[in-house]
Amino acid sequence: MKAAVLDRLLRLRAAQRPVALLTDLASGRQALIVDGRAEGELQPGPDQLAAAVDAIQSDRSGLLPGAPESFLQVFNPPLRLIIVGAVHIAQVLAPMAALLGYRVAVVDPRRAWATAERFPEVSVLADWPDAALSGLGLDHRSAVVTLSHDPKLDDPALEASLKSDAFYIAALGSRKTHAKRIERLRARGIDEPGLARIHGPAGLTLGGRSPGEIAVSILAQMTQSLHETAPAASARATG
Repeated sequence: MKAAVLDRLLRLRAAQRPVALLTDLASGRQALIVDGRAEGELQPGPDQLAAAVDAIQSDRSGLLPGAPESFLQVFNPPLRLIIVGAVHIAQVLAPMAALLGYRVAVVDPRRAWATAERFPEVSVLADWPDAALSGLGLDHRSAVVTLSHDPKLDDPALEASLKSDAFYIAALGSRKTHAKRIERLRARGIDEPGLARIHGPAGLTLGGRSPGEIAVSILAQMTQSLHETAPAASARATG
């Protein structure tokens, strides 16, 4: 690997940006695939580039389809989960998500709840959710779950999330609570495609009621959404 390519790769990884290294195994020429474009001496064709972008979205390294001499090594930043509401379910959900490889942040301006003692080894932001989420730079590897049951916290968080490419957006609450939430967001100008992105009530219907069981259902639905949305994200990146 040439020094310039390595330096660029290290800088992109330090900036937490998705990137992949494409190598022609026959010639040794390389390129970095960043933001749907190739940088370097190797210039893949349109089909190869599209396959590379899809592989980045899917977090899948290997030989490119139809190009047996082109190997792609994907370097994605960690998946992220932003939890709005430092409640009891969040205390269970945060460490479980961390075990799955997520970088977790808990957002709640109520400083009595949002403490390092209640959420050890997790980033805790005592900011209002709309400001916090805007500053986090949500992308297609981000998930947002609102758990506070407080419209003053959950609604702004959902609005901010819908402006991003977050692959999973969910809100805890009963169907009746969610229906009221949808009406409030619709009144604030959120269109129907945007409202349809919100999983509510959050989580797959597994029948559990304890904080741990609810956390499992949310993580299961999040995992399902992650793998279902990868092709769609790839289409957006190459369109």
